Amino acid sequence: MPLLRSKNATSPTDSQDQLSREQTRGTTSSAANRKWWRVRLFRGMVNDIRRRAPYYWSDWIDAWDYRVVPATVYMYFANILPALAFSLDMFAKTRMSYGVNEVLLASVLGAVVFAVFAAQPLVIVGVTGPITVFNYTVFDIITPRGTNYFAFMCWIGLWSLVMHWFLAITNACNGLTYVTRFPCDIFGFYVAFIYLQKGIQVLTRQWAYGDASAYLSIMVSLLVLLVAYICGIIGGSPLFQRHVRKFIEDYGTPLTVIFFTGFVHIGHMRSIDLSTLPTSRAFFPTMDRNWFISFWDISVGDVFLAIPFAILLTILFYFDHNVSSLIAQGTEFPLRKPAGFHWDLFLLGLTTGVAGLLGIPFPNGLIPQAPFHTNALCATRLVADDSAESNKGHTTRVVDHVVEQRVSNLAQGLLTLGTMSGPLLIVLHLIPQGVLAGLFFVMGVQALQANGITLKLFFLLSDPSLRPRSNPLARIERQAAIWLFVALELLGFGATFAITQTIAAIGFPIIILALIPVRTFLLPRWFRPEELAVLDAPTASPFTMESVGGNYGEDAGEAVAQREREMRGANGESVEEGERRSDEAERGEGLGPWGGGNAKAERDGTTRRTSFRSSGVDDKGLEAIELTSGIGGSRRRSRSRKE
Repeated sequence: MPLLRSKNATSPTDSQDQLSREQTRGTTSSAANRKWWRVRLFRGMVNDIRRRAPYYWSDWIDAWDYRVVPATVYMYFANILPALAFSLDMFAKTRMSYGVNEVLLASVLGAVVFAVFAAQPLVIVGVTGPITVFNYTVFDIITPRGTNYFAFMCWIGLWSLVMHWFLAITNACNGLTYVTRFPCDIFGFYVAFIYLQKGIQVLTRQWAYGDASAYLSIMVSLLVLLVAYICGIIGGSPLFQRHVRKFIEDYGTPLTVIFFTGFVHIGHMRSIDLSTLPTSRAFFPTMDRNWFISFWDISVGDVFLAIPFAILLTILFYFDHNVSSLIAQGTEFPLRKPAGFHWDLFLLGLTTGVAGLLGIPFPNGLIPQAPFHTNALCATRLVADDSAESNKGHTTRVVDHVVEQRVSNLAQGLLTLGTMSGPLLIVLHLIPQGVLAGLFFVMGVQALQANGITLKLFFLLSDPSLRPRSNPLARIERQAAIWLFVALELLGFGATFAITQTIAAIGFPIIILALIPVRTFLLPRWFRPEELAVLDAPTASPFTMESVGGNYGEDAGEAVAQREREMRGANGESVEEGERRSDEAERGEGLGPWGGGNAKAERDGTTRRTSFRSSGVDDKGLEAIELTSGIGGSRRRSRSRKE
């Protein structure tokens, strides 16, 4: 339901918008009256398709935007290079069962299927750290029994396909209504540490090539982290001209990888034997086998033994992929097109089964790449605050709109497919493993920097006299409540991370899933409603959560009514006026991986008030929330201008 359209963007016709609104209203109203024990088969999938179908053509037309170019390039490198490093990890721990080509093909499969058919094409799908842990843990358990590893993994994928489809058909994604920032932040914190851990593991292997190789790899990895981090800082600073600054922000990380790949061949460094990424023949598996797995080459007992492993994989993907989708559609992104979780879970089951038949890692939604993709597609503008004399000249960059389309995801997937060709595999073979370790550190630091646990820790450890009064955490009367909440989050992270370091790592999805009922049923006993409203906000906006019945404790009907009011434009402006204001946005100003902003805080004000009041939050808690989100913007006189 687009609000602000650029002059080059195309949206559905008015009749399609009206039809979509009527369908959404009917769907949400029925969801409000639906009893939890009544399962209407296929209802969620059908509604997802009906809700998103009117926008399918505009998903391709809206790609005529400059933001798509840097987003495609950035996501190609941000997806492929960590995946290659994960392939290095699996290559070593599964006796060369998985290599570069398997990981690349898994990324291609996920990108093409979800870019073309998904209800939310912004989600980046590929090989993740948790599935890497899953794969080599299964290898350690199964291979000592003499079981055919690829056939066993194939049956895990096939059983998981059935389970994914069962969950999608029975509308199991409605359970996402209970998912808040609490489990998402814990899982994101865990994924960030997995990236950091894998980077360290890559570096520790370099001592096998000598001390000089190890120390040079450490130096290169730290330089990659430093330079990529500085590129992100420059993108959000007033340094240089705008086009120079944006070029550094959009292409800094890919150029950093390319530069340091050649850097190690300068001077005396060229005499040091550095380990590089192992590759195989173009478009062929790493091992001497066919792409299609002989899944019948296994005993009947092992076929049924794969069921409990498939259950764990399904639990992991149900949470991991849906959380990736939720974060990619977070409240900080002013998305205009509806989501569809049930249909996407159905597609995820399909790719899981196909991946099993091909003998490649199972792809699913990526953290932190999925929200980075949405960030890269953000068009932003500068807002100058003249409300006080001390603030004159102060500007803040906020998100004006997101270029919602399918081309960037599809394009990065096709580029990944081209990487499996002979010439590009030779280029990949030149990348030192130290550079890949540095990229792991970059992704880990990026994920940690934006994580809610990190932000709360910074607040608690900061000087109380220097804390900004506008921070909502400062409005919580009980300081101990913040410490307790962070302690519980760190406890959940510690339990998840600890189990993955043991042979019981296969069971870590259960701990992650258990975080949801802990938040829903236990935390309200220990925290006041106004405290939880500040400490643990909803992950996605009411508009995004319409397909699963809205956020927990939210008035779904009011959310739909608010969304329809928004369709007339922010602050009551017409759509034409909104388009003119959108045209003033800096089309080339993307957030990049370190950016932030909340242009839609004012528009979400009424909905958030309704949501929080229905959860028992009083006006005092609402005041704290308003101070951090920008709600109540009428108290501040601001103007937007081009940078």
